[in-house]
Amino acid sequence: MSVLSLFLRRAAVFSLALGLLPAALPAQHPEPLEIPSNRNYETPEGRAGVAGRLDRPDRDKDQKPQELVKALGIKPGDRVADIGTGVGYLLPHLSRAVGPDGVVFAEDIFPDFLDKARQKAAEMKLANVRFVQGDEKNPRLPAGEVDLAIMLDAYHHFEYPKAMLDNIRSSLKPEGRIAIVDFYKRGGMANHVRLDRDDVAKEVESYGWQREASPDVLDGQYILIFKRKPN
Repeated sequence: MSVLSLFLRRAAVFSLALGLLPAALPAQHPEPLEIPSNRNYETPEGRAGVAGRLDRPDRDKDQKPQELVKALGIKPGDRVADIGTGVGYLLPHLSRAVGPDGVVFAEDIFPDFLDKARQKAAEMKLANVRFVQGDEKNPRLPAGEVDLAIMLDAYHHFEYPKAMLDNIRSSLKPEGRIAIVDFYKRGGMANHVRLDRDDVAKEVESYGWQREASPDVLDGQYILIFKRKPN
């Protein structure tokens, strides 16, 4: 062994002893992620087609919005963020749940989706809804104000999941929570969503969150609720 090799090996051992070199970390996916299902969102025409599916008349039968909102534990006066609101499908139900003293932040990265959501809110006189345009890494919510951030059918579209969750964390109150409502990776969704429920939970936990609950109220989707992991 050369003198240089011996020196480098001893330096590495010494650094480990002092805790200067990081321990092995959970493997993280490089960001941005390749999300094939996002291709439909790349053009106004594609988003117009998606919009029709998001607000279809029979969606309530599968989505069960009233049961979903109840399972999320939303209370009057809460400040709730609808991350990736799309055309605002969930807004009437969230608006009713938080009541006149609460606020719903309707966030999306696409201005044409937000325009449709604004129109829905205006038609339904949802006075407690505020609209926010975010980007792929940051929903740009007000810091420290949110009780619950909901990602309905949105997490599997995140190209920067860690960055998004880190920025959502900054928007939460100390006891704030996040809720991911998404599709199981099976059947027609096997090639649409990136991860199945348990792998989503592991990924989110690796970003510094702790699972709080997994209400079982939907037939074809799961619900995962997280809070900050204790330091």
